[in-house]
Amino acid sequence: MEMSLANHIGVSPVEFRRARKSDCGDVTDIIHKTVRKVYPAYYPAEVADFFCMYHSRERIQADIQAGNVWVLRVDGRTIGTGSIEENNITRLYVLPEFQGKGYGTRIIGELEQRIGEEYGSVGLDASLPSCFLYEKLGYHTIRHERIHLMNGIVLVYEVMGKQLVMTNRI
Repeated sequence: MEMSLANHIGVSPVEFRRARKSDCGDVTDIIHKTVRKVYPAYYPAEVADFFCMYHSRERIQADIQAGNVWVLRVDGRTIGTGSIEENNITRLYVLPEFQGKGYGTRIIGELEQRIGEEYGSVGLDASLPSCFLYEKLGYHTIRHERIHLMNGIVLVYEVMGKQLVMTNRI
C-alpha cells in the first residue's frame, strides 16, 4: 500500500512506499552517505567501512526483490529508507541534511504499523548515533553487543525492543 500525504498549507508532499528495483541506487546512496557523514563522530573509520560493505548494493537489491525495503520520499526525492525482516526493523537511514525533522520517526512508525499486523513486538539493532531516538520512541535495550573487526577495532551497538499495541492483529 502506497501512502502519499500533501499538506494544503505549503508543506512538501511525503510518500512512504515499498522500494522498487529502480530505487536501489538511491537506497544505497542514502545509507553510504549517512554512514560516511554521521558515524565518524561515534566510531573509527573502519566501522564506517564495515557498514558500507555490509550494506552493499547487491544485498540491498536482494532485499528490495524480497519486498523488505521501504522508502520515504519528499518532493519526489528519496530521503530515507528502512527495512523489515520478520518483526525486526533493519537498515533505517535518513540523509543527514534531513535528520532532526521527524522523518526517521515517520519511517519507524510506518514500519512498526506493518510489523504490528503480524507481531506483538518489534526489535532492532541500534548504532550509537540512533540509540537516543529509539529510546525516545519507547524502545528499551535488551543487551549490548559487539563485533570484532579488523585491526582490533570493535563495533558496539544495542539490541533493542518494544512491545506494540495494535488492535487489528489477529
